[in-house]
Amino acid sequence: MRSKRVLPLAALLLCTPALTGTAPASAAGQPGPAARPLRILLTNDDGYDAPGIRMLFQRLTDAGHEVTIVAPLTNQSGTGTKLTSGATVKVEHPSARVWAVGGTPGDSVSFGLAAVFAGRAPDLVVSGTNFGPNVAALATHSGTVGGAVAALERGVPAIAVSTGELAVPVPEQILNAMRPTDDFAVKLIDRLRARADGGRLLPAGVGLNVNHPVVGADGTGTARGVSLTTQDPQLGLDATYTDAGDGTWQVGVALVPAPARPGGDVAAVGADRISITPISADWNTGPADLARAAAALGGLRP
Repeated sequence: MRSKRVLPLAALLLCTPALTGTAPASAAGQPGPAARPLRILLTNDDGYDAPGIRMLFQRLTDAGHEVTIVAPLTNQSGTGTKLTSGATVKVEHPSARVWAVGGTPGDSVSFGLAAVFAGRAPDLVVSGTNFGPNVAALATHSGTVGGAVAALERGVPAIAVSTGELAVPVPEQILNAMRPTDDFAVKLIDRLRARADGGRLLPAGVGLNVNHPVVGADGTGTARGVSLTTQDPQLGLDATYTDAGDGTWQVGVALVPAPARPGGDVAAVGADRISITPISADWNTGPADLARAAAALGGLRP
């Protein structure tokens, strides 16, 4: 999602060193409220049975969290923040912790909060792990980011998680890179939980759009670091249309080369760094929110 208030580069650079700090240890080593497992609603836009969401479900569950998948029944990539208007919605419940909703990621989150988590909202909504990046303008139209936005609109902290970069995707590389992506997602959530000390994981109305690079020839490499970023304003992908002469037009999509903006998500991922971009449901975020996120993420490493 594109921020209307772009943080000046100087302010971003002042915030970035805080990422090298360390989180305070719990008093006397005793687990406090922050150590309790989190109740997480997990969604995506690739579909409830896609590899990315299943891998992250297992990783978060193994980390001790109580995770429930509420995600689209079918692939809903590129649906952005769309909410379906209709009198009925198809919902399948194939297992105790899985709900498949016949709609968009936004529909899935809306249903999940209203029906699956009725009366007691989850601690966090996580959307991903997406197959491919959600940087630059791709984030604006992303169903993965749209799922996080739907949660933020309803007052629930949210994180969107994606794997990839602005390049022609190599499926095996991206699937391999989802493993370090998921490891980092768990580490990020643990950091937010420790900093929250039993309270909100993120400032009210602020979410995070996380993009993990594909590192190494096979995608299993470790990212070079973590960057707190803004959304690069470049287009990323562009469409061409060719008249087929029969009332239809053939559509082609191609990468649009453009210089990466310093301090932006494209530059970070291109440098093999994990990009974390604060987002908000009303498409606004500012220096104060970014500074608070920088304080919360100080010292975080892949």
